Amino acid sequence: MSLTNCRFYEEKYPEVDSYVMVNVKQIAEMGAYVKLLEYDNIDGMILLSELSRRRIRSIQKLIRIGRNEVVIVLRVDKEKGKTDANVVSPPEDVIKCEERYNKSKAVHSIMRHVAEATQTPLEELYQQIAWPLNRKYGHSHDAFKIAITNPDVWNEVEFPTEVVKKELLQYISKKLTPAPTKVRADIEVSCFGYEGIDAVKDALRTAEAHNSPENQIKVKLVAPPLYVLTSQCLDKTLGIQQLEAAIENIGTKIRASGGNLIVKMAPKAVTEHDDAILQELMEKRERENQEVSGDESESESDEGVPA
Repeated sequence: MSLTNCRFYEEKYPEVDSYVMVNVKQIAEMGAYVKLLEYDNIDGMILLSELSRRRIRSIQKLIRIGRNEVVIVLRVDKEKGKTDANVVSPPEDVIKCEERYNKSKAVHSIMRHVAEATQTPLEELYQQIAWPLNRKYGHSHDAFKIAITNPDVWNEVEFPTEVVKKELLQYISKKLTPAPTKVRADIEVSCFGYEGIDAVKDALRTAEAHNSPENQIKVKLVAPPLYVLTSQCLDKTLGIQQLEAAIENIGTKIRASGGNLIVKMAPKAVTEHDDAILQELMEKRERENQEVSGDESESESDEGVPA
């Protein structure tokens, strides 16, 4: 058994009428020679005769050397280890195959790392870990992600050694733990009543009152009356719901003091680009405030009014 080479799936060959990902290696008169990426690069061919039925006369117009293509398997010769295929056109079939391939490729990368790090044959790792999880969870990639928060996934897995188990769990945690999503909302909070700015401060504090290690809502001042609420969380939907609840609490508190709240941007997931725009706005407002302060100081000095 090899440390680095193995098919992705338990079946040695794809089934007829199944969809597979191939890489185009050569184009000839009969068709295109390809490698089946999910089946340890076994040989295959996209036949020009099959394309001709679809009124495609030139294979070069459809596929190119070096590109990955989703194809449907027409025939399988298990003795020779070869397949005949046709190019897939329905978008939904292409999308499903690409999604499966990307997940399988990610699992293969993890399995290869563990094989090399522990000097365990790759196919042995597939036989004892990935393929059993495929059968139970539909795909081992899904099982790996579930296992990050639910270690019971491993109860039915017989690891070759404890060293393999330790290496796999550490690597999965490193590679598949989702990055937190940043959610943000922009609000205007004002109060012209007796309590004024103190009422605004008290209302904004309610946003952070229920913070937990998993969810940290922060309030930033852009320029009165504009404030930004942000939170980083693994579950985007939950993060948005928590910001919505925080806005509701702020609104209830400020209105009780005779103030008002206006939502300028409803809670949503934001990108680094959104953050950059916000930072630029905050810096601009800060410069404007400094300029105003400077003008006031100069005016007061001219009039001889003590600072």
